[in-house]
Amino acid sequence: MQVILTQDVEKVGQRGDIVDVSRGYVRNFLVPRGLAEVATPSKLQEARRRMEEAAERDRRMAERAEEIAETLNKSVITIEARTGEDERLFGSITAANIADAIERARGIHVDRRRIRLTEPIRALGTHQVPIQVHGDVEANVKVIVVPQL
Repeated sequence: MQVILTQDVEKVGQRGDIVDVSRGYVRNFLVPRGLAEVATPSKLQEARRRMEEAAERDRRMAERAEEIAETLNKSVITIEARTGEDERLFGSITAANIADAIERARGIHVDRRRIRLTEPIRALGTHQVPIQVHGDVEANVKVIVVPQL
């Protein structure tokens, strides 16, 4: 019997999938718990339409991510930091600092959790910082840390 899953079901499928399962499983488990609905021709058509829309939306987001990655790869971000007498930083440059600097310089909002710093930047100079833009699209931003005047 074909059903359309309304939620993710372990070992059966993901939300929106059209799957074949036994009648008893549908009648006794999936439908009473609201995990699936019986696949009628109109519901099948609606589910396919939703899947096509989701695929189109994902394609557009991937294209936008490529454009953002291209811009970020060309970007050079300068961050001023307080330093001591021997050119050592007071504190460090974190992913949040880098995200704020990118937004100020390029107008692109980057979530700080997508900035792949293994550890905060603690030295002056030039650093390559990888950023996961979307899915498997990644960009490298050149960050220059200079002493604050």
